[in-house]
Amino acid sequence: MWWRILFISLAYLLLGAHFLRFGQNEACIAYALAPALLFIRSTWMTRLLQLALIVSAFLVWGVSGFDYVQARILAEAPWYRLSIIMSSVVMFTLFAAWCGNGIIYRRSQRRLFS
Repeated sequence: MWWRILFISLAYLLLGAHFLRFGQNEACIAYALAPALLFIRSTWMTRLLQLALIVSAFLVWGVSGFDYVQARILAEAPWYRLSIIMSSVVMFTLFAAWCGNGIIYRRSQRRLFS
C-alpha cells in the first residue's frame, strides 16, 4: 500500500511544482499538502483526492499540454516529444488517481471485529 501513497504524493507534488513555476504559491501549498489528507482514514476523503487528481489531469495538464504543443507548432519547433511527455504526465496522474481505489479496498479489509 505504501507505493500507492507514493504515487499519489508524487502526482500532487508534480502539480504543486507546476503551480509554483507560475508563481501561484497558494495553489502550490494546497497541492503539496493534499496527500496529508490520506492520513484521514475515511473513504470520502480518498475519493475527494481521486476526484481532484482526475480533474487536475484534464484541466491542468491537458490544457497546459495543448497550449505548449500549440506554441511549439506555431514556432515551427519540434513538438512530438513534448506531446509524448505531456501525455505521459496525464497518464501518470490518472494512474495515481486509480491507486486510490487500492487504498480504499485495503482499508475496508482491515476492519476489526467485522
